[in-house]
Amino acid sequence: MAIVVRHGPPWSGGGDEAGMIFTQHYLACLSHASYLIGDQTTGRAVVVDPRRDARVYLDEAADWDLRIERIIETHLHADFLSGHLELAALTGAVISFGEAADLDFETVPLRDGERLSLGEVTLEILATPGHTPESICVVVYEHPTDEIPYGVLTGDTLFVGDVGRPDLLASAGAGLSADVLARRLHHSLHDKLLGLPDATRVFPAHGAGSSCGRQLSNETSSTLAEQRRSNYALAPMSEDEFVRAVVEGQPVRPRYFEFDARRNRERRPLLDEDSAPPLLDIGEVQECERAGAVLLDTREPADFAARHLRGALSVGLQGRFAEWAADVLDPYRDLVLVGDPTASLESRIRLARVGFDRVVGQLADPGQVLATRPELIEPSSRVTIERLAELRGLEPDLQLVDVRSPSETAAGTLTDARRIPLPIVADCLASLDAARPVVTYCASGYRSLIAASLLAHRGYPDVSDVLGGYAAWVAAGLPIAHGDGGASGEVPEVINRPGSVAR
Repeated sequence: MAIVVRHGPPWSGGGDEAGMIFTQHYLACLSHASYLIGDQTTGRAVVVDPRRDARVYLDEAADWDLRIERIIETHLHADFLSGHLELAALTGAVISFGEAADLDFETVPLRDGERLSLGEVTLEILATPGHTPESICVVVYEHPTDEIPYGVLTGDTLFVGDVGRPDLLASAGAGLSADVLARRLHHSLHDKLLGLPDATRVFPAHGAGSSCGRQLSNETSSTLAEQRRSNYALAPMSEDEFVRAVVEGQPVRPRYFEFDARRNRERRPLLDEDSAPPLLDIGEVQECERAGAVLLDTREPADFAARHLRGALSVGLQGRFAEWAADVLDPYRDLVLVGDPTASLESRIRLARVGFDRVVGQLADPGQVLATRPELIEPSSRVTIERLAELRGLEPDLQLVDVRSPSETAAGTLTDARRIPLPIVADCLASLDAARPVVTYCASGYRSLIAASLLAHRGYPDVSDVLGGYAAWVAAGLPIAHGDGGASGEVPEVINRPGSVAR
């Protein structure tokens, strides 16, 4: 769901007096915030960190009689495919990154300390390397002579409750370690951002749920004063202590981040927001599958588990669909949607937001296929917590896999569970024995079915997932383990290898 929040009044005074337009567009399914900033005195506007389906910004600009002249990226994003190319094509606006960015398309670089005037509204650029080498922040003034800024767009440098992690593959090829980037981040925070007045509002690029940090708040804005008080990374500490605090214990890096970071540097095909995938009959779907396409079922887990096309992967369209799909799919493989045809355009756009563009079709009538082609259909095995408790006594070879994140498993796991977070399941299949039964679980039963469907797709013959997940197990008072009670100890170290899924 996209949420549009206008911070403060849309004009400086009353009546017909014009002023600043400042709007936060928050895409909850990706925990992504983008911004439109405009000056009604001149009609000029910029968009910062746009999402890929970018027409939403044109619609809002038209509402305020603004023209978008510049697109600013605070850094090279790794967690989504940004919309700078799409928005530039729609508006003719120039694209700007920090001057350290290495790009394959034409831009107008932004220098540290540079000021951009929209009229009364003025933007100041701060070079803030750390999360990535080219990271910048954008300070927003309602009037050029204001001593206190209206706010600062901090990108992934400073979040509400956290700071940007310095270990992501957005920095690949820069020859910089996480330690070096963390030290740069420390200086960017203390020498640049924290020099702004306490009353300055903080507007980050992400909120809770993003893998770009580990303690992001559900709040999507704050103030520098509040972050000084509550943000662990801004507490008094030495530079070495800061480095340890922001490098250690970060969430698992999703496998698609390297792909998206690279694509955001490149000139690539633009997204068409209007065209749904072509409808295919079951014969055409099978032909695509034989040619290497992956079948993606976007229905709810219960519907998929009841019956689905054999070999299909399950990623329900609700929640963090694009992120979870990108965790288990291959961006270089064709996809055929086999869920609800009325949701195919939404599915295609949400996949495109993370760079998965190879949706070649949609099964035209899934209901008829499910009803009339039993030879193509299979159910999924889902076990209750009671049945799992029985199986653990009856099946000594049972492999129990916890696909939650490390921050979740830190509070406890089922005894002897292997901790393999969903983002790296596809790269850790060799650690599981296909000849032995596998049961996956997550917090509630959504991600566990994704993982189970991936294993079934890859030929594991005896795979189940747990209804209700860890929450149901704990609610029933069943035993859990802490610390190293899981079979895997630490999360497996893997190399992100786009292209390794569903061979």
